Amino acid sequence: MRRAVREWLARYAPEGVVAVALSGGADSLALTAAACAEAAAVDALIVDHGLQDGSAEVAALTAVLALKLGCRSAQVLPVTVAHPGGPEAAARQARYAALDAARQGLPVLLGHTLDDQAETVLLGLARGSGARSIQGMTAFDVPWGRPLLGVRRAVTRELCGDLGMNPWEDPHNSAPEFTRVRLRTEVLPLLEEVLGGGVAAALARTATQLREDGEVLDGLAEELLGAAREGAALRIETLATAAPALRRRALRAWLLAGGAKSLTDSSLRAVEVLITQWRGQGGVAVGGSPTGTRLVAAREHGRLILRSE
Repeated sequence: MRRAVREWLARYAPEGVVAVALSGGADSLALTAAACAEAAAVDALIVDHGLQDGSAEVAALTAVLALKLGCRSAQVLPVTVAHPGGPEAAARQARYAALDAARQGLPVLLGHTLDDQAETVLLGLARGSGARSIQGMTAFDVPWGRPLLGVRRAVTRELCGDLGMNPWEDPHNSAPEFTRVRLRTEVLPLLEEVLGGGVAAALARTATQLREDGEVLDGLAEELLGAAREGAALRIETLATAAPALRRRALRAWLLAGGAKSLTDSSLRAVEVLITQWRGQGGVAVGGSPTGTRLVAAREHGRLILRSE
């Protein structure tokens, strides 16, 4: 645990001052303990989602424990979870917004482990939206740091036991109505049994390999995008002769930069058809707004443009 945090700090935060998202669970408790042993200063940020009775008391006790572990500060962040998209997504959105607002410019360490990475890869496979969706989580996606992506969940629990800490067990982490919980408790154990073990590590390793490949492809796609630019538009001829993998990556970057929302693989490929199989068809909607306008990618005079309708 200490080595994982030490290596992360050396690469991404050599000054050694970080915040840590502390839920009171085993992963974040173990991460906080290791960070206090390795970092110059650690600020604990404890988000209280208010979704269970007594959550405020749990948060307060967790803050006390953070100070005992050696954090220079411990701040409880009460949030209101009241957004569309399901309880998991709503809680995540509220949590990350609170952490971002309270971090005071520091990177925030998250307790995601190798097991979490494996679950993320399986979820990406189920979506079927290409290699990007199974690249998993990165070690540092500013401002979010994940030092434990090479550490098993069992190790964090072992460390908590060694230090005499009793982690808080979030009831949501065992609720079968959540897809990730069923992956954790049913799917991954079955895969480990059927395939003879090592599945979680193999999935995490696959994510790392795909992410490394993806970084190279993204760099090449950026070069293609630069060559195709003509003001705010893109030259069709340049894109049409490019390799499909690079063309789609360039299109994705251009659409997102132009304001596209919730860009799916199907909508991206529909835009690509405007380049490769154009038969005079109209544009493709790639986003909308509450005011009723929508963003449309269209072909016009040998160029690909974005316009509002």
